[in-house]
Amino acid sequence: MRAVDAVMECLKAEGVDVVFGLPGGANIPTYDAFYDSGIRHILVRHEAGGGHAAEGYAKATGKVGVSLGTSGPGATNLVTPIMDAMMDSVPVVFITGQVKTELLGTDGFQEADVIGITMPAVKHSIMIQHPNEIPRALHEAFHIARTGRPGPVVVDIPTDLSRVDIPYEPITDVHLPGYQTFTEGNTKQIRQAAKALAAARRPVIYGGGGIINSNAAEEFTEFCRTDRFPVTCTLMGLGAYPAPDPQWLGMLGMHGTRTANYSMDEADLICCIGARFDDRITGKLSEFAPRAKFIHVDVDPAEISKNIPAHIPIVGDAKNVLLKLIAEYRALETDPSRLDEWWQRIDGWQKQYPIGKSFTDSEDTEIKPQRLIQAVYEATAGDAIITSDVGQHQMWTAQHYPFKGPRQWINSGGLGTMGFGLPAAMGAAIGCPDQTVVCITGDGSFQMNTQELATCAQEGIPVKVIISNNGYLGMVRQWQELFWDKRYSAVDLGQFPDFVKLAEAYGCHGVRLTNKTTLVDDLKAAIATPGPVVVDVRVTREENTYPMISPGAAARDMVG
Repeated sequence: MRAVDAVMECLKAEGVDVVFGLPGGANIPTYDAFYDSGIRHILVRHEAGGGHAAEGYAKATGKVGVSLGTSGPGATNLVTPIMDAMMDSVPVVFITGQVKTELLGTDGFQEADVIGITMPAVKHSIMIQHPNEIPRALHEAFHIARTGRPGPVVVDIPTDLSRVDIPYEPITDVHLPGYQTFTEGNTKQIRQAAKALAAARRPVIYGGGGIINSNAAEEFTEFCRTDRFPVTCTLMGLGAYPAPDPQWLGMLGMHGTRTANYSMDEADLICCIGARFDDRITGKLSEFAPRAKFIHVDVDPAEISKNIPAHIPIVGDAKNVLLKLIAEYRALETDPSRLDEWWQRIDGWQKQYPIGKSFTDSEDTEIKPQRLIQAVYEATAGDAIITSDVGQHQMWTAQHYPFKGPRQWINSGGLGTMGFGLPAAMGAAIGCPDQTVVCITGDGSFQMNTQELATCAQEGIPVKVIISNNGYLGMVRQWQELFWDKRYSAVDLGQFPDFVKLAEAYGCHGVRLTNKTTLVDDLKAAIATPGPVVVDVRVTREENTYPMISPGAAARDMVG
């Protein structure tokens, strides 16, 4: 069969039911194969939208997402979603077209060194040099993308090779001698971790996105409840532990709760599972958790002790390690009363700094952005899949929308990609068609990939887009206010475009909200409206996201 028909057979064998892409000259053969393949193809309006849609699909379903682009600018437009997937450990296979082999190295029309460009931003990349390599390369790409620490894999296929007839045989054995994953965790280290937790008087359990990736939320919750362990999660880990809950401290980090950050600062033992101690969590590294010893569980050995030295390192998949840790901890004799004094300290912070009252609501009908997020929670009863873009609205959503379970919260964490929210919502809605999917975005971020409204309208994808519209690049404006003497430079977006008219131009329903007294009912009505909907919510223009760890400051020195 043609090599491109073998590509379709490989995709089906991997369980792929939908791909997101945009055709061009170098991948026309692949698109010809799609015509009869039976695989659903979503025609996006920009390759970046297709890449982020594949991410949203992967994050919502736990499956490998697939995104296609042609050569040259098509492939380079995928660099941002590739890097985004790398930073957030998202399993996506990116298949790019390439110019004919005879043109490689000649600066031919639409030639780009895709492997060279993406190599620092991928888990692995494969340049096809012979058509017979294609089936095995694709299966290897899926295997690498989904196993160990998930991530993006690029497969670059020259157009002439894709058209050649090859002898296709199904590939059932994928064995990569140079690729090893460590998933079980060392039993001796796990036993030491259990003993350290049993002896700790001020422990904190710190969970990250690795728990979501390994489908270990249930085990994580069970582990946290083997004792009265205080629990906090990163931005990427929200939903790994159900919120609200008596043991839940809220999110930690730059815009986390004071309770979570103060608890980390005074802890004598921190058990980190599926997170990497990044700068948004630690604040000033030399001042981070000075009293604590560290247990660090991660499937990627490169993350262990990278930023914070681990006293008890455990390399393994979160699900496997947690099951063993639960058994080891329950086998020990523990004294629950040892945590009484610690919880008294934590309860004092929770009463003094409740996150729900971290802002002053307006006295008239003006809509505060924090109140908008609370209203979205009420309107959805907390049951929607929420995607977000990047900025103030993202942090307010993390603070004021308590997530009940995993894969309910989809956002760009490591790279912080504006324009992520709408296409990610699109992918999530296709992957989870029976669930309500809401994209919470800002007027700046939304305009980065607005064109995907056309995709939603044409494909009947019923995403609900809620724009927290303050007429600014809000987070940049906040930093300029706080750290640059309020010298607002290039952050005022004005009042353009008219998002209601824009939505209607794209074949979607548009509505504008300005009154907080009817906000919840208005949002319920918008969410109940069939098809894609854009809700332009005019919010307070200059509102800051608090609390906050200032750049270079210690976590204990939060402001706001």
